[in-house]
Amino acid sequence: MNTIQNNDKLPIGLMIISNALPPIGFYLYYRFRNTFPKKAKTALINAILGIPIGLIGGYLIQTYIF
Repeated sequence: MNTIQNNDKLPIGLMIISNALPPIGFYLYYRFRNTFPKKAKTALINAILGIPIGLIGGYLIQTYIF
């Protein structure tokens, strides 16, 4: 039985959320890893990329804005 379906693409809203809040991206990866592997991989990549973006953004805001 083929469990991979055509809707194996992470919606743009979940991509933004998993990039802005990496714990949610890791949760989405864990939830979709068996049934939707492409969706899970996209959530994992966005979660991993969200960590350094948040650190750099936080440093810049704290240093130059406040």
